[in-house]
Amino acid sequence: MSNFLSMRISAFAAALALAGAATSPAQAQGAGPTAMRERIDRLIPEFEAYLQTGMKGFKVPGLAVGIVHDDKLIYMKAFGAKELGKPDPVNPATIFQIGSTTKAFFSATLAQAVDAGRLEWSDRVSDLLPEFQLSDPWVGRDFRVVDLAAQRSGLTPYVNDGLTALGYDATTLVRSLRGAPLTLTFRSDFTYTNITHVAGGMILARKMGVPSWGDVVRKGLFEPLGMTSSTTSAAAIEAAPDHATGHRQDKDATVVIPFHESFPYIHGPAGGINSNVPDVSQWLRMQLGRGQFENKIIVSEKNLDATWTPRVAMNERISYALGWVVTSTPNGRIIWHNGGTMGFGAHIGFLPDRDVGVVVLTNAQNQGFPDAAAQWFYDRLLDNDAVDNVALALEAARAREVADQEKAGPPVEAPAQAAADLAGTYASPLLGDATVSVEGRTLRLRLEDTEAVLTLTIRDDDLFDAHLDPAGAYAPIVAMMGDEVVAQVRFERGANGAVKTMNWISPILPQVFERRQ
Repeated sequence: MSNFLSMRISAFAAALALAGAATSPAQAQGAGPTAMRERIDRLIPEFEAYLQTGMKGFKVPGLAVGIVHDDKLIYMKAFGAKELGKPDPVNPATIFQIGSTTKAFFSATLAQAVDAGRLEWSDRVSDLLPEFQLSDPWVGRDFRVVDLAAQRSGLTPYVNDGLTALGYDATTLVRSLRGAPLTLTFRSDFTYTNITHVAGGMILARKMGVPSWGDVVRKGLFEPLGMTSSTTSAAAIEAAPDHATGHRQDKDATVVIPFHESFPYIHGPAGGINSNVPDVSQWLRMQLGRGQFENKIIVSEKNLDATWTPRVAMNERISYALGWVVTSTPNGRIIWHNGGTMGFGAHIGFLPDRDVGVVVLTNAQNQGFPDAAAQWFYDRLLDNDAVDNVALALEAARAREVADQEKAGPPVEAPAQAAADLAGTYASPLLGDATVSVEGRTLRLRLEDTEAVLTLTIRDDDLFDAHLDPAGAYAPIVAMMGDEVVAQVRFERGANGAVKTMNWISPILPQVFERRQ
């Protein structure tokens, strides 16, 4: 349930950044371009060995890496295979999903819209997108454009991301926020969400008069930066002759997974870009150039700086900006973001005061390795404490596996009489009708609007785990995400013992269905 179709920022990555920051200022701060290039060149052989060690530890089939300095891509290399068990090797131009590193592209397109006078950072979102409403009317009314990318909404982290796996579209994602509880403090607490970016993408598409945010980013960033291999759909990456295939871990096995439009592409500006090292290097050149690329202004320095400006603290040294994480170390800032889809992991970051950018792309579900590898490089370049970040990341990943196994107790077979008592039709204002039926000793839930069918596995009394059935159009979705728990479902009874509601009680997918019959 913890990984159910959601693009996540690695909490462990924040811990890595903090671990590498506890050091005294070093003389390297004054290093000029020649000295910095020499430092990079000296690090590369050890960095390559470290990457390959990490790939083995995390069972990563393939990886591509690039380093930008002095307005050039000065290093790129690839390791491993595009698909496990096949001979075709990854090369530096191989295309990967880059997941939530897309969020910085989203904030840059917002900045471009502000530059063009189409938006202001302070515009109210509900004025631009009336369907954007929150459960707290005041917060919904005061929600501004800058808040869309700032990860301080007050919503539960990752709320309602999984709706796309159940067949719901981007419009439903945005409408779902009106029923989502605000569990944290607006503009005070860090809370990582994806749907606010979907809403922002809709606003930008309407302002630019184009069908989707994919068209916005193509015209605003891909074309002027010469990012000719970058796209925003499942069909596009699958059609590209040089693309990697995604992989996830299923217990001790590495599983190849299919591409599917439901994730991450419906989430668009939250995580839907496909790209490669040469293209991302152009993006990093623009960032390090303070908005300029090959003597052209792509984003004004003022509004690019707005995307780098911390908006909410994650801890005492790390803040979230707009699509970027900002880590303060005694020897310089690190501005970065990670990306994770069901089968790919990415890291894109840069040292703005050293004119260095790094991209690490992998074709394995992100368990912390891309961040750990990049952090290793940053720390040594900045003369921060030398930490074995991959070892720490592996330890954290294994601890998560143990915790997940302990939480997942053995299923209990539902008594036939109890199951029959729960059968009937239920209705949700957002998701429409749901039919619960008994098939033998199996309880199934069908969402009538999308025809998704879920099997309910009893946990305790009227509490069930819901698993998506791999049938019809949903077979590739289950192949992509595995047999994850979509939601925990609790049937609530009235004073007379009759079932009144079916509640999805998972914090990331809260829904209430009233019984109709």
